[in-house]
Amino acid sequence: MDFIAFDFETANHEKHSACSVALTFVKNNQITNEYYTLIKPETPFFWRNIQVHGIKEEDVALAPYFPEVWYHLKDYFTENQLIVAHNMNFDKSILAGCLDYYGMPAPHYKTLCTVQSSRKLLPASSNHRLNTVCDYLNIPFENHHHALADSNACAKILLHLEEQFGEQALKPFIKSI
Repeated sequence: MDFIAFDFETANHEKHSACSVALTFVKNNQITNEYYTLIKPETPFFWRNIQVHGIKEEDVALAPYFPEVWYHLKDYFTENQLIVAHNMNFDKSILAGCLDYYGMPAPHYKTLCTVQSSRKLLPASSNHRLNTVCDYLNIPFENHHHALADSNACAKILLHLEEQFGEQALKPFIKSI
């Protein structure tokens, strides 16, 4: 399988408040590359979000704003590219919110949500949170809510599901936007 797993962390509940993003690139069922950056959001940080991911306003003081980050990422979000996230609705909404906030066009790409696929294919898991699914599949996972750790975990979950159930079992979860 070839795909890109991605994950955002946010400063607050605003859809344009991305404060970090990571991509994990998979080619022929192997993780081949990673990308991670902090992002300086044009919105304040909420204490609750800081408690979740540990990113503070001073951490992003010199980070690029989203348009600069998107300049480096946009070519990966293409019509034929499969983009994967654990809770795709969240990450897709953050991407859309940032693009909208900066008046940038939305890309069209294929998606697969590992929450949805793990719910269907791993019904015995106690829940389908990222860390729980990793535990269930014996995937080592540290630093939960760090965007790069989360995108890597997501990629490993999909690779495990493909190995265990086959690519055909995953096709119903692929959507185009």
